[in-house]
Amino acid sequence: MNKVLHMAQERGLVRFDWLDAKYSFSFGNYFNPEKMNFGALRVLNDDTIAAGMGFGKHPHKNMEIITIVQSGSLKHEDSMGNKGIIEAGDIQVMSAGSGIEHSEVNASSKDSLRLFQLWIHSQTRDVTPRYEQKKIAPLLTKNGFTTIVKPKQEAAHDDIWIHQQAYISIGNFSDDTQTNYTLQQPQNGVYIMVIEGSISVVDQIVQHRDAIGIWDTTSVNMSITKNSSVLIVEVPMI
Repeated sequence: MNKVLHMAQERGLVRFDWLDAKYSFSFGNYFNPEKMNFGALRVLNDDTIAAGMGFGKHPHKNMEIITIVQSGSLKHEDSMGNKGIIEAGDIQVMSAGSGIEHSEVNASSKDSLRLFQLWIHSQTRDVTPRYEQKKIAPLLTKNGFTTIVKPKQEAAHDDIWIHQQAYISIGNFSDDTQTNYTLQQPQNGVYIMVIEGSISVVDQIVQHRDAIGIWDTTSVNMSITKNSSVLIVEVPMI
């Protein structure tokens, strides 16, 4: 088993009057040669966006872009004609494929928006771009992990899927709970971020917005030391 620890306070930080962004990996003006990616996971951004503000139209290509809204609502428009409002407890997936442009703006004129955005390298290049969104809050169970994104080949008709052998799972846990995550593909690695709370994993305390990457193992045991919400991104270690 190998591991790498990314403490919350060590993330890249960008602040504008409308944006407070924390970057787990090199992004934009933040560059750290030791934090370029974790396997196929290229970006994990933790953004707070002011009311009515956001990112104007910009392009993407050959990337699976996943947005999980924590609070508030996000307005999305893209060059395929898709328009949508993604609310707290929703997930949005956009396969950029051969190329797409989109904009992302806080849909509220009063309240701030908090979200996670992940970019995962596509396994298949130049596919037809696609867009999908879904409510995930009703799917989550207490004291266990729920897989909310999976590879296309494994997805049922109502599952959220991407063009990569990757999985995204979320778990909400009570104090003093023991849990285990078994990798869905043993050759993958897992990037574990504590959204809220505190856990102990591989003899390491991981707290609010800390993250730990683990690979060369088939399962990971965790002790929940405080009411916690945990995000797991399982990806090929390319």
